[in-house]
Amino acid sequence: MRSRADGSLPLAGVRVLDLATMMAAPATACYLGEFGADVIKVEKPKEGDPQRAWGTRKGGQALFWKAISRNKRSLTLDLRTADGADILRRLVPTADVVIANFRPGTLEAWGLGYDDLAGLNPGLVMLEVSAFGRRGALARRPGFGTLAEARSGFAHLNGDPAGPPTLPNMGLADGVAGVMGAFAVMVALYHRDRGDGLGQRIDLNLCDPVLRLLEPSLLDWDQLRMRGERTGSRSVHVAPRNVYRCGDNRWVALSASAPSIVRRVFAAIGRPELADDARFATNEARLAHTEELDRILATWMAARPSAEVIEEMERAQAAVGPVHDIPEVMADANAQDREAFVTVLDPDLGPMRLVNVAARLSRTPGVVRHTGPRLGAHTEEILAELGLLDRLESLRAAGVV
Repeated sequence: MRSRADGSLPLAGVRVLDLATMMAAPATACYLGEFGADVIKVEKPKEGDPQRAWGTRKGGQALFWKAISRNKRSLTLDLRTADGADILRRLVPTADVVIANFRPGTLEAWGLGYDDLAGLNPGLVMLEVSAFGRRGALARRPGFGTLAEARSGFAHLNGDPAGPPTLPNMGLADGVAGVMGAFAVMVALYHRDRGDGLGQRIDLNLCDPVLRLLEPSLLDWDQLRMRGERTGSRSVHVAPRNVYRCGDNRWVALSASAPSIVRRVFAAIGRPELADDARFATNEARLAHTEELDRILATWMAARPSAEVIEEMERAQAAVGPVHDIPEVMADANAQDREAFVTVLDPDLGPMRLVNVAARLSRTPGVVRHTGPRLGAHTEEILAELGLLDRLESLRAAGVV
């Protein structure tokens, strides 16, 4: 494991103050920490981030906390108190980035809004993540990713055609916002460091990043007045694209997004003549005859075990792969070859397999140095850095840390 001070990481020397809770904004801080940023997680004394109590647990420990707070240092600080706000103000001049997700107006009420903090550090980049953004009729309304997944149109488009709108079974809106937040922070830092040295404020909500994912459907409505309906695992833009049950009751996924792949699929199932069939000769024709096309493919796959289906398709260089369950995901040979998971020793749970850093940089790869820390684990260390160690006991007695 590399230490926090390892200067070989590309963001070594960048300090991030993570004031946020739950998932989206803390995920941004997590991504920056993987590449060497010193992320100070500021949490309420005694309670901490609600994420510490969210989701499945083992031995009383919330599992996802260990992942989303990897590489961070935990400082307990009650920002609602004068002393807590003062300590944060002392940290701000040492920081490059502040990440927050309070309801708009909250930090301003505490004297910790962007204008207040930028006055202490003009080079500060401040990312503020909220449900609906700082502008608009819903700006001050609280909300979570579920509402963004509903309002964005995702739930309407997701699910079986005969079923109800379907929410994702993971934090889709939060996850996409976390990635977008990291991208925006890096753009702002790049602009600061190559320009006038000034930071800026970033307003990011949970809806807009999902809209970028759904842009093909939004364009369909804008230009063609196509409302968009649930299609299950099919696509409204390309066919064939679906999941199919094989003879051993296992599923495979197929996507034939190019004419050459369609021909390979037809060859693999022993029906090369279908490539010249008027019903299937073009993508537009295949979309118009999706039911017939899927019936042909499903019949062929249902007569064979999944291993044979995949082998035949791979021989034809067609795009088919297994639908893995979670144990299969973690045992997947390709994932193992790519080191998609990394084992980290956690002080509470022992060895944990976490998802590794997703983007693989050839010269300055990111690293998971440690799992999410215990609440306040680094409070003494950080107060010492600020020259406030002599006040530790009085601050604890007052409930500030």
